[in-house]
Amino acid sequence: MKITDKEVRYVAALANLTLTEDEIGRMVHDLDEILTHIDKLNELDTSAVEPMAQVLYDADETATLRADVEQPSLTNEAAVANAVKSGAGYYKVPLVIER
Repeated sequence: MKITDKEVRYVAALANLTLTEDEIGRMVHDLDEILTHIDKLNELDTSAVEPMAQVLYDADETATLRADVEQPSLTNEAAVANAVKSGAGYYKVPLVIER
């Protein structure tokens, strides 16, 4: 699979990244190699592998999972108690998107 400069520029724009021409060239190369590797993985026969929802290792029952017990949620005041800035029950954060 061949990734184009146009596709890299499009994804960079979606991520709000500014890339130099060298970085775009490097990303084209790296992403193309990643997708080539995934194509190789897709050739593997996995028909005998059972589907699994979670990968667990052999351990005591309590080592990896805990009981799913309903608990009361945090109050709004408790949720924003450690916020650097809050107001009207919400976190206040600086603007990060500038276009």
